[in-house]
Amino acid sequence: MKMLWLTLLLTLVMPGQTPVTAFPLRSKDEIPAQRLAGPPEAEQKFAEEYLRHFYDYKPKSQRQKRAADGHVDNEWTTDFCNKVQEMQRFFGLPPSGELTNETLAVMRRPRCGLSDVERFEETIRWKKNTLSYRITGYNFPIPASKVHKVFRAAWKIWSNVAPMKFRKRNRKEADIVISFHNGDHKDGSPFDGKGGILAHAFQPGYGIGGDVHFDADEEWSFNSTGFNLLAVAVHEFGHALGLPHSSDLGAIMYPAYNFAPTHELQLSFRDVKDVQNMYGVSPNFDSLFSKNPPPRTPDKCDPDLSFDAVSELQQEVLFFKDRFMWRRHPKFDETGMTLISSLWSDNVPSYLDAVYENVERNVIVFFKGQKYWILRQLKLEEGFPRNISDFGFPSTIKSVDAALHFRNKRLTVFFTGKQCWRYNELQKTMQGSPTLIEEQWPGVPTPIDAAVFYEGFVHFFKGNIHYEFDSLSKSVVSTGPLNNELDCRETGDNEVLPERR
Repeated sequence: MKMLWLTLLLTLVMPGQTPVTAFPLRSKDEIPAQRLAGPPEAEQKFAEEYLRHFYDYKPKSQRQKRAADGHVDNEWTTDFCNKVQEMQRFFGLPPSGELTNETLAVMRRPRCGLSDVERFEETIRWKKNTLSYRITGYNFPIPASKVHKVFRAAWKIWSNVAPMKFRKRNRKEADIVISFHNGDHKDGSPFDGKGGILAHAFQPGYGIGGDVHFDADEEWSFNSTGFNLLAVAVHEFGHALGLPHSSDLGAIMYPAYNFAPTHELQLSFRDVKDVQNMYGVSPNFDSLFSKNPPPRTPDKCDPDLSFDAVSELQQEVLFFKDRFMWRRHPKFDETGMTLISSLWSDNVPSYLDAVYENVERNVIVFFKGQKYWILRQLKLEEGFPRNISDFGFPSTIKSVDAALHFRNKRLTVFFTGKQCWRYNELQKTMQGSPTLIEEQWPGVPTPIDAAVFYEGFVHFFKGNIHYEFDSLSKSVVSTGPLNNELDCRETGDNEVLPERR
């Protein structure tokens, strides 16, 4: 495993132990998602170091990059582009291999220091199911009583699913020692002050094994400001139990720090399955999760998959589900998944009702319940969210099922139940009264989940079925599994949690 510090230097660690470190980089909102004409030297260097630490890229010196005739070494260019593509695929970005602003923004997201391409060669776990932990020092950046409460809650999240007990001790001997530190704290992995490394943890073992260190200089919080201590603690405690990073975008053990205050912090199906494979099933698991099982990250090959919303975005088509979205680009065969918040930060809610892009105004509009959000260049417009009554909906309309935008006509059709509404984007008014969907769009079932216009056809989605509608003949010309729109080439996720031992 390799560590990437903010200064992009590889540091030494204690023999036999490697800490897993989380750290923030520059906010993704500072850079719009557009292609770079040519990355400045500093950006290029930053990207090379990022890929070296996280994707096993082996950069060449400037002298090696150029051939004798002064031209760029094609082999070096190919190697670099391949690694950029690998990183883009991992984070659900269009795998162009180009160092776009959006790619750089993702590279700067808060994340853990474990490489994305390295895997543990063997599972390292504790040989007992009752572990002691001790919180040491007095260097708490927040009240000690709150620190203890947060750490107790973080351990409980894991003990709710696995037959583990965590006992807090005040004496010196403990399996896991948790502490806050400033700067160099003599474990070979120094913190670098506010805005740098968040925390690191060690795999199970003797001595420093299992220990967790937090940077005392960070702005720790219990809500939406700064870095949420509970979210980081649950992730790091997972490492202390022996869990590696997960490639599941919705997992607590996913490498990137992706806590959103609007999302309830909980272990995903993948987190639960991984820890139960190591330690077994908690005796209280069924009673705690029978009604609300651990959430699965949506799978594009799930035969029962449905969409919350679908929209165009420049050349792409976006498919929204829960707090995730798939991005389909005409130039690429792969349809990658990413978090909604990874592109629009926390300005956009999860579990959306409808989304559409207004190209002329260069905005994208999101709907959830009676509110709507307008974003321009990834940033929320001032004064939003606002009430959907702005569009002319009566108070009886509590939400929008779908929004269908026609760029050339500058018209948006809204769907609510069995009715549809025509909204003039130029005049910013509704055109007449609503009409029945069955009259305007014969063959389309109601209520619909999502709608979008691309490639000359209107595409409707209801449940797990996709309907392709020809506006000229006013008829449904084809139907098929929704998964086909995401280029599914494999069976769905049929994994189950391990049985109680």
